Amino acid sequence: MSRIGRKPISIPDKVTITVDSSNVVTVEGPKGKLTLQVSPRIKVVVEDGCVRIERPTNLKMDKAFHGLYRSLINNMIIGVTQGYKKELEMIGVGYKAQLKGKELVLDVGYSHPVNYQIPDDIKIETPKPTQIIVEGIDKQRVGQIAAEIRKIRPPEPYKGKGIRYVGEKVRQKAGKAAGKK
Repeated sequence: MSRIGRKPISIPDKVTITVDSSNVVTVEGPKGKLTLQVSPRIKVVVEDGCVRIERPTNLKMDKAFHGLYRSLINNMIIGVTQGYKKELEMIGVGYKAQLKGKELVLDVGYSHPVNYQIPDDIKIETPKPTQIIVEGIDKQRVGQIAAEIRKIRPPEPYKGKGIRYVGEKVRQKAGKAAGKK
């Protein structure tokens, strides 16, 4: 059996989970509501304040789905109770970020400022001009938006300038002078 898939998920207070006949799991909590279409081969059982995921056979595909859907439903529960957050930092002279309505305006060394349209389900903050915080209830969506912002100016390997995740280590290369001897 899948080690992850067989663990039951406890349902915290203030969270309701429903599974309809077409195998759509809906999780509602204090921060919002998320839905997930589960494969028809996987059975989601909600009972006694727990969610269990069951699979029909021991086929490789069923084992993979078993652990996958257990993790996805667990992430949904965490999302509607606590939420998810990714922090980005900007390193470079003159690099800054600011919010203008539903737009994030980035000055990252190009000849023009870059405007990033913020989706409705995501909240972005800029506590400092060189710091960006992406928050939301969907783990995958928060990670995707943070990756799109990072992609605007990824860290370069010589000086390390660019947008990076907080705590990310950028491996630096030696410059031209180190190569000659």
